[in-house]
Amino acid sequence: MSAFQGIWVALVTPFRHGEVDFASLDRLTEQLLSDGVAGLVVCGTTGEAAALSQSEQLAVLDAVLRRAPAQQVIMGLAGNQLNALLDLQREIQRRPIAGLLVPAPYYIRPSQAGLEHFFTTLANAATVPLVLYDIPYRTGVRIERETLLRIVRHPNIQAIKDCAGDVETTMALIAGGQVQVLAGEDTQIFTTLCLGGAGAISASAHIRADLYVRMQQCVKQGDLAAGRQLHYRLLPWMQAAFAEANPTAIKAALALQGLLDEELRSPLMPCTTATRTRLQEVLGGLAR
Repeated sequence: MSAFQGIWVALVTPFRHGEVDFASLDRLTEQLLSDGVAGLVVCGTTGEAAALSQSEQLAVLDAVLRRAPAQQVIMGLAGNQLNALLDLQREIQRRPIAGLLVPAPYYIRPSQAGLEHFFTTLANAATVPLVLYDIPYRTGVRIERETLLRIVRHPNIQAIKDCAGDVETTMALIAGGQVQVLAGEDTQIFTTLCLGGAGAISASAHIRADLYVRMQQCVKQGDLAAGRQLHYRLLPWMQAAFAEANPTAIKAALALQGLLDEELRSPLMPCTTATRTRLQEVLGGLAR
């Protein structure tokens, strides 16, 4: 089983004047790696992959791979047309990466049998491990627990980004031991780690990634009191980070720190003045 452990950052895609801002992407990649994160997830939800062309997605991946070791890069693979996804999967797999993050097909709302066929087909075609992305509030379909437990038996599915909001399913996945469970809801990172989860794929960890890494290490070492203290220190920021549609507040916070322009692809819009004021307050509490 691949080591999808620790804190992985769901990386934003910086833009400037409507184009990918590769200079800011390079700086952000280097800073997060220097903060000790386990790796980076490229072109996921936070990376606005749905607003990027396929060529832009591959260019972003290539840029990150020039700065990050292959074993620290996961690439998003999302869509609702299976043959097109298989073509894109083959293209991505020509590059050295740690894995692919794959959500259920959005909008279609397939049956449980359809979901199992979808993930099994992609897993059969995989030459790198898959990280199943369970996020029903974005895809519009829930993967039922028994279906999920069957799907993750596939040897090429080695981890899950858990955003389903069902703690009993989280515990069943951890107890089953078939996959490494990564928290996908940032306020649940500490809880998931304490339950035996392997780590997290976090958007808010763009800010003070070092504290997220330290929290995970504290739990791993059995120092729950220190881990809990870090959780509550980070909690106001985690809550503020999702006050608006992701990655709106994340990009605003990064812009406040001078790391990139606060630019998103339409229909996403810059955050409100009220949210920006709140961000300034909580970021002040996280100053190094």
